Amino acid sequence: MPRRHLRMTGPADTSLGAALRGLRAELDLPDGFPPDVLAEADRAAGDPAVRAHEDATDLPFLTIDPPGSTDLDQAMHLERRRHGYRVHYAIADVAAFVRPGGALDTEAHRRVTTLYFPDGKVPLHPASLSEGAASLLPGGTRPAVLWRIDLDAEGAAVTTSVRRALVRSRARLDYAGVQRQIDTGTAEESLALLRDVGRLRQEQETARGGISLDVPEQEVVERHGTYGLAYRAPLPTESWNAQISLLTGMAAAHLMAETGTGILRTLPVAPDGAVARLRRSAEALHIDWPHHVPYARLVRSLDPRRGDHAAFLQECTTLLRGAGYTVFEHGELPVPAVHAAVADLYTHCTAPLRRLVDRYAAELCLAAVADRNPPEWVLAALAGLPKEMAGGTARANTVERECVDLVEAALLKDRVGEIFDGYVVDVKDQEPTTGTVHVVAPAVVARIDGGDTKLPLGERLRVRLDRADPGSAKVLFVPA
Repeated sequence: MPRRHLRMTGPADTSLGAALRGLRAELDLPDGFPPDVLAEADRAAGDPAVRAHEDATDLPFLTIDPPGSTDLDQAMHLERRRHGYRVHYAIADVAAFVRPGGALDTEAHRRVTTLYFPDGKVPLHPASLSEGAASLLPGGTRPAVLWRIDLDAEGAAVTTSVRRALVRSRARLDYAGVQRQIDTGTAEESLALLRDVGRLRQEQETARGGISLDVPEQEVVERHGTYGLAYRAPLPTESWNAQISLLTGMAAAHLMAETGTGILRTLPVAPDGAVARLRRSAEALHIDWPHHVPYARLVRSLDPRRGDHAAFLQECTTLLRGAGYTVFEHGELPVPAVHAAVADLYTHCTAPLRRLVDRYAAELCLAAVADRNPPEWVLAALAGLPKEMAGGTARANTVERECVDLVEAALLKDRVGEIFDGYVVDVKDQEPTTGTVHVVAPAVVARIDGGDTKLPLGERLRVRLDRADPGSAKVLFVPA
């Protein structure tokens, strides 16, 4: 079943909080960092390796993140040029704090990614770095990997450079606040240009056949002293901001491809059968999808604020299965090399505080621009990164899946036996009697077991809630 972003906007009740703590224990996730890792992080926070960094503190950077975020990977400054635009994109320079082979580096390779729960997170790096000295928080000078990408008047990239620099963020903004400033015309020019550049990059994405899914974020919200589930549709600002990150990831991938050594984020084209199944799901959710309309055009026409469209966008994530990391050396690009959803070469390089591979991608790009060999510690770890990232990504997906199951079970635990209207939006190929049902109200997507009966994919179905146990994190429906 497709996974959803999930976060808490109100206090969890006792049973849900206890279940989330139990999930951490069940998955054997670390509760804090070893003393030697914390000690090394504290030393690095006080004495980062910044001797090779240029001074770029004159650029008035700003960050845009969810409210309350403190692990800030990216800061931007946009400029209008005579025949286009200039994007300055500063990425936290984690390598300035992490000594290769040290306790901090070893722990990062063990964790691989930050794991997010509705009520907190298990971070990749200690807070003294990820929410302190390495984070691009406003008011302080920070080491960064600074990208400069020039765009023409249509938003196409024409030149790219990247270097180490010291930067200073002037403001920490959130998406809703930025959206208000842009909509009311009160945003300063650099911020207002985010809309112009973001829209141009969206047009570039459409032209090359790329797809960005505005998947709604599922929230646990407080309601009358208890909690419930609600979808929050992404704001246009979030999509424009994501386009800057995508632009940088593509620029980084092309730099590595030019030098013949790197690591790509790849995704094969979805098989015809997957698209056919998605068409049946669209029919079940009453999404009008004429046969002459390509999938990419349909997705761009959907409104994530509508319940049926939101559910379908969740199902669209099934076409993104199979993404992975692929290393290449000696100029031999992998097959496939392109990320099917991006429709171009692409790599992860903009979230090093939260994702291990990004630190290595940055070093490869810095070496490419300087026309030198990558550091030995990068080359030594490169071949093993795809396997490490696959394991870390699988663990993150498990956390996300189990968290959603927990919240839905807690929401429905007092309604076992009730009948609901739903749509069968997914059926397992090898087990057509089991699959996924989208319940109309409340907004729940969960497992369904048809027993001896083959489930009718893409059809409306009355279902009975058979089980909802927050302790086991399972919700199960059966045909009524």
